[in-house]
Amino acid sequence: MKALDELTFDNRFARLGDAFSTHVLPEPLDEPRLVVASNAAMALLDLDPAVAETPVFAELFGGHKLWAEAEPRAMVYSGHQFGGYTPQLGDGRGLLLGEVYNQAGEHWDLHLKGAGMTPYSRMGDGRAVLRSSIREFLASEALHALGIPSSRALCVIGSSTPVWREKQERGAMVLRLAPSHVRFGHFEYFYYTKKPEQQAELAEHVLNLHYPECREQPEPYLAMFREIVERNAEMIAKWQAYGFCHGVMNTDNMSILGITFDFGPFAFLDDFDAHFICNHSDHEGRYSFSNQVPIGQWNLSALAQALTPFISVDALKEALGLYLPFYQAHYLDLMRRRLGLTTAEDDDQKLVEGLLKLMQNSGVDYTLLFRRLGDESAELAVTRLRDDFVDLAGFDAWAQLYKDRVARDGDYSEEQRRERMHAANPLYILRNYLAQNAIAAAEAGDYSEVRRLHEVLSKPFEEQAGMEQYAQRPPDWGKHLEISCSS
Repeated sequence: MKALDELTFDNRFARLGDAFSTHVLPEPLDEPRLVVASNAAMALLDLDPAVAETPVFAELFGGHKLWAEAEPRAMVYSGHQFGGYTPQLGDGRGLLLGEVYNQAGEHWDLHLKGAGMTPYSRMGDGRAVLRSSIREFLASEALHALGIPSSRALCVIGSSTPVWREKQERGAMVLRLAPSHVRFGHFEYFYYTKKPEQQAELAEHVLNLHYPECREQPEPYLAMFREIVERNAEMIAKWQAYGFCHGVMNTDNMSILGITFDFGPFAFLDDFDAHFICNHSDHEGRYSFSNQVPIGQWNLSALAQALTPFISVDALKEALGLYLPFYQAHYLDLMRRRLGLTTAEDDDQKLVEGLLKLMQNSGVDYTLLFRRLGDESAELAVTRLRDDFVDLAGFDAWAQLYKDRVARDGDYSEEQRRERMHAANPLYILRNYLAQNAIAAAEAGDYSEVRRLHEVLSKPFEEQAGMEQYAQRPPDWGKHLEISCSS
């Protein structure tokens, strides 16, 4: 385990130069203090968890100190926002402090969000507030624990710095980790500004550092794009399978590595609703839960357009055509596991769709239904769950199909079924009301609830003694929280 001053930097993105990012120093927060830290994320940097409680930890990630080897840079990019192209965006409140590599040889970006104004802040103040920082921290680590590809979060640092949003709040910083923070919007920026040399340099950077195996293919850039298509299809399949809504799927929020990042007005489904909109600023429902699948393809098409200098249009179209088959294969595999099935049959898609249609009209809790379906035998489980549904005849018909399907699936004990299903169906998810309770306590100076919730969510599939309240259906007020992009 390392101390903070023993990290090894290798700032590969910074070496691309001023066409790709701008040198900016963090603006310190007043009276920085640790809100919460992730031991699992710290382990990615080989850091001793004990260092989180030292004063220098809060000073480093609160903008007061900097490693001599760090090279803080604000990245420039553009992107399609709600379908319209914005020519220049960039890190308006974030800084890439540098890249650290660990003993396993992995490189991790240290990206500080809420670090103050940059040349890309536009009309913003470059700050993040405590509530949004806590939400991003919890979401990053919770998605990872569920097996959903995501950026990671090392810590949240709170402060006494006043920040104005709809009201006066307190500024905070969240330190997030990822192998890269390059987005679809990076490629769009150099494509639409007609800077082919820089675009080629960026493409080489991503290919060499993040998709080196594609170098062995006859067309390396095409192989890389196919991999990006599949990674994003798999990520979105996992979003849909576990009921996660991102909320702002702009192309500048899409990772070139196919990981979830830039958390804003996200939410997990409580009652199942395919048309759920988690961002109250999304008046047209562009980024509704059911639209995430086609929007993923739309975003990949926008990236494909930016890659036309390197890949033929026909080849790009062919690669894009793989998105839906990739998605469907990953999604159906996950949903079979959620239903406790170990084999594949042709009608499994209909079985899944039939259940979701019944849930849609009945106000059934999406997470708890699947968990309870695995608590006991299929026969007993569907009998207990029946009263949750409005269309009893429809549910009875589905339940018979499900019981027959389970019977054909294989001969295994009830205990084996329970273990397998509980390993695929979380008991604890990051419900908005749980996050809000933790935020309210933190804003009052009590960080214990944020830390407890983080601990619970780090083991979402394991029943944890004394934590029953985190596995309950939300109260009515908790189902109707409005979340915006403002942070």
